[in-house]
Amino acid sequence: MRTQHLQQRDERREQPILGPRRQRTAPHQPLHLLGHARLLTHSAAGSGPRHTPPHAPPPTPFARRLAAPWQRSYRRSRTSAPAGGRRRLLPVEYAAPRPAAPNRRPGGDRRPKTGRPRQTMIAAMTPVETEGDRRTGPLGDPPPGALDVPPPGPLGRLAGIAYRRRGRVLVAWALALAAAFGLTAAFGGDYEADYTISGSDSELAQGLLTDRFPDRSGEPVDVVVHADGPVTDPGVQADVTALLDELRELPHVAAVDDPYVTPGALAPDERTLLARLNLDVDVPEDMPVADTERLLAAAEAAERPGLEVALGGDTIRLAEASEFGSEVVGLIAAAVILLVTFGSVVAAGLPIGVALAGLAVSATLTGLVAALIDVPDWAPILASVLGIALGIDYVLLMVTRFREWRAAGLDAERATVATLDTAGRAVMVAGGTVMISMFGLFAMGLSFMQGAAVVTMVGVLVVLAAAATLFPAFLGFAGNWVDRLRLPLGRRRGGGRPVQLAAGGHVEPSGAWLRWSRLIERRSRLAAVGSIVVLLALAVPFLGARFGFPDAGNDPDDASARQAYDLVSDGFGAGANGPLLLVADLTTTGSAAGSLDAVADAVAATPGVAAVPPAVVNPAGDAALLTVIPQTGPQDGATENLVHTLRDDVLPATGLDVHVGGVTAAVIDTNTTTADRLPLLIGGVVAVSMVLLVLAFRSVTIMLTAAVMNLLSVAAAYGVVALVLEGGWAGGLVGIDTETPMPAYVPVMMFAVLFGLSMDYEVFLISRMREAWVRTGDNARAIVEGLAGTGRVITAAAAIMVTVFAALIPSSDVTLKAMGVGMSAAILIDATVVRMLLVPAAMHVLGRANWWAPGWLDRRLPQLHVEGRPELFAPDLPATTATSDTRGLEGVHHA
Repeated sequence: MRTQHLQQRDERREQPILGPRRQRTAPHQPLHLLGHARLLTHSAAGSGPRHTPPHAPPPTPFARRLAAPWQRSYRRSRTSAPAGGRRRLLPVEYAAPRPAAPNRRPGGDRRPKTGRPRQTMIAAMTPVETEGDRRTGPLGDPPPGALDVPPPGPLGRLAGIAYRRRGRVLVAWALALAAAFGLTAAFGGDYEADYTISGSDSELAQGLLTDRFPDRSGEPVDVVVHADGPVTDPGVQADVTALLDELRELPHVAAVDDPYVTPGALAPDERTLLARLNLDVDVPEDMPVADTERLLAAAEAAERPGLEVALGGDTIRLAEASEFGSEVVGLIAAAVILLVTFGSVVAAGLPIGVALAGLAVSATLTGLVAALIDVPDWAPILASVLGIALGIDYVLLMVTRFREWRAAGLDAERATVATLDTAGRAVMVAGGTVMISMFGLFAMGLSFMQGAAVVTMVGVLVVLAAAATLFPAFLGFAGNWVDRLRLPLGRRRGGGRPVQLAAGGHVEPSGAWLRWSRLIERRSRLAAVGSIVVLLALAVPFLGARFGFPDAGNDPDDASARQAYDLVSDGFGAGANGPLLLVADLTTTGSAAGSLDAVADAVAATPGVAAVPPAVVNPAGDAALLTVIPQTGPQDGATENLVHTLRDDVLPATGLDVHVGGVTAAVIDTNTTTADRLPLLIGGVVAVSMVLLVLAFRSVTIMLTAAVMNLLSVAAAYGVVALVLEGGWAGGLVGIDTETPMPAYVPVMMFAVLFGLSMDYEVFLISRMREAWVRTGDNARAIVEGLAGTGRVITAAAAIMVTVFAALIPSSDVTLKAMGVGMSAAILIDATVVRMLLVPAAMHVLGRANWWAPGWLDRRLPQLHVEGRPELFAPDLPATTATSDTRGLEGVHHA
């Protein structure tokens, strides 16, 4: 009697939970129930367990939440622990509830209850207990192997947390942005960079100037005056003197030379004069732009008919550089490409939203980085552009995979977990290659490159964090509506037709990509040889590249710095725009006038020297300064040879401790040192990236071929930049009309960025191929499936990258323009010639050797599963074996 009473009490307690529930899922939908939990059904008569039939309706939302083992805490089995051991932590699994369709009409009204036994409903929600490797419970034992399927990886679990706690994730990102803004406002530093080489001769000369000629050690500004008549005319001289007096009173002006008493300040024809103005700042970036504009305004006000005044110098060039919103242009272009790719405003907005959030945080943190180390003024622009491109590309890949999982029948939360656990792994590996490339810049030993590397790495880390946390949170709000707000351009005929699924839960690739993949398979040797020839042909112009720094002579014609440069070249010769400063230390030899005269005579007699004005001795008498005017301009190779001749042959023979400095000598030292260390950077980055690739794909062949192909891609990009900097028809397309030297740090930064981006596409492509290879063991089919399945994503991502980097080309800064051209060309070449042509062709030629690794190495490598484990999330898909889903692959020749 008491037993019957307890049973009735239990039934009353269960009734509020187990009453009729509304089910929103459509009948006849395939049942996956989060991949891990093995669902069992139980007949009303209480028969034994059986597998869920293919057309069984999905469980209620309540049962779905209970059936997700990684979403709820694991519990200990109530069975006794094994002898001498601890109890095993096993997931709680629930059987599927009986269908609720008989209690609900299609229109929404409820039918009268059927007489199904309540005991069946209670049993359907009863947790199954575990004991060892067997499970006992009211429903009996599940099929063998129910405990063999592992849970998702760390990224999948993190995605599940971010999806469920999406509101908290958004609040956390908002707080992070506010904290970064507050810290930067309180402790942020200014952008500055030292382009000199530590321990170089030019640095030693600059140190002596700073210590013993403080009024001449500041950043120089050239005041150039050109008159129709002689500048010695009293009227012209009065105007020039008034202008110099006005400039002397402006902020940050430390000293102004009088051209009428300074030797060599008047041109031989006496129609042009050059007055040197020294500022109290050491680098142009330290000069406020507003104060520089006041200098320009004063010079413009002094002009009159017959009298032309122009200011030159790096400080003037920096102030005249036009601001260009490259990030905005890149975002607009990326939005258009995403809309065309997805055809949905919601799907296209997800990558943009993640990229903007990452840009906001990383750009704010740049000020904190500048407070710790030297950061050049162009580094934030490069980091912002790269962060936008990476953020959009990474999320583009994951949105594509998310839509595939949704088409495979997974709900939004489970699809989010599956996306991060498959495509998210490839994204993290790709981001890791970019970080490795940026770390390689530290091997150069240049402070300004290290600052640029740190700023860029911060941007990449923020993007990876946003992809792992913010993107799942966005899917928590918009995952069920990812295909809403479709554009007419994105609609296809037969939109009601069900999506065709390929193996591994992927959407069937388009026929065009399948045909392209099979074409490369049939013509693999021709494609491989042809693509290599194209890459080598593009790299040829780099063999004649001339390293140097662009100067005012490469600026637009209407710039004041360019006008001053041309006036000085016409009046004094090309070398006057790049004088060499010889600083002698007299503390050991004294201020013997004969010694200084001997030095001046020896330098003047050196071939390539145009003039040597008299030496200037400081008031303490312990240092002397000689100005040397070369016959050639600062970008000319003869000027570099003159600097080496003075340092190696002429000055050591004088017996004085003399150092060659000045802007031209510092540029030569920087270029020489950077070019010498470039092989060290390339070797280190390639070696570390090869290690990462062999860990990711467990193949020595993939590691070697990827390194070689990436180097070919970067070399081709170098050739394109060298061709553009030559001027001519190629340079005219991007606004470079004169022959311009290539700054040595441009190929260094390009390699660091482009090698990482090339590895991104390699990871995206090879991870899909390896997924097919692991599933089928067929090399040819794996290549065709991987190329056809990722071709659309890679080309769309590359198009976004190209447009983002191309936004740098309209910049007035020749260096940024060259980097924009090089990176855009590199991405275009890499995504088309290399990834879509050379890589699959070479892999077809190599056959099964693509996946070879020595046995001893294979046994020691960890299982990273970069391609993910799609079988964990869609175990019941019919196309998960090597013999299924061959539509479109009939022509593949198995190898």
